[in-house]
Amino acid sequence: MSLDKHGIAKRIAQEVEDGFYVNLGIGIPTLVANYIPAGMNVVLQSENGLLGMGPFPTEAEVDPDLINAGKQTVTYLPGSSLFSSAESFAMIRGEHVQLTILGAMEVSERGDIANWKIPGKMVKGMGGAMDLVASAKNIIVAMQHNSRDGQSKLLKNCSLPITGLACVKKIVTDLAVIDVTPEGFRLLERAPGVTVEEIQAATEGKLIVEGDIPEIKV
Repeated sequence: MSLDKHGIAKRIAQEVEDGFYVNLGIGIPTLVANYIPAGMNVVLQSENGLLGMGPFPTEAEVDPDLINAGKQTVTYLPGSSLFSSAESFAMIRGEHVQLTILGAMEVSERGDIANWKIPGKMVKGMGGAMDLVASAKNIIVAMQHNSRDGQSKLLKNCSLPITGLACVKKIVTDLAVIDVTPEGFRLLERAPGVTVEEIQAATEGKLIVEGDIPEIKV
């Protein structure tokens, strides 16, 4: 049984370490805010100018003036701060964010990422994606393993416009947890009930399988 988007977010939350400053991209990555382990000191940064973002609000907590980069309403924690996007990107470009969690349309076996444009489709712009992938010390991608028409999104080479080159360190999909290495994708964990053979069939890029592959625990 493949993971749903909340399962992907829960697994990625296990990668967060105490004391980290973390930027959450639009989509599945924003859900990670709901699954930070209790008692862990993690500061979530939103590129539109918020440091200290909390979980998504309940209906009673919704403040339409307090949003993340994806224009979703959020909460803020004690000690948080609000500032301009210029200061926010100074934090990002200054490499003060230890972990960036992004969505992607494609990732190559070298760790190239394409996540901002599909040719022929209208987009508002790339947002902060290129700054984030150029500056982050660690990048984890949250994504579906295959497109809606069944095509692999983990490729030998990206076919869409590139956001960043050789920058992705780890990928968590609905089927697997994968490290990006100089030799290719290395399979670390598989979704409950999903076989290694199914993951291999769903992955176009080189997939390295070594030993027994445990199931993801969320």
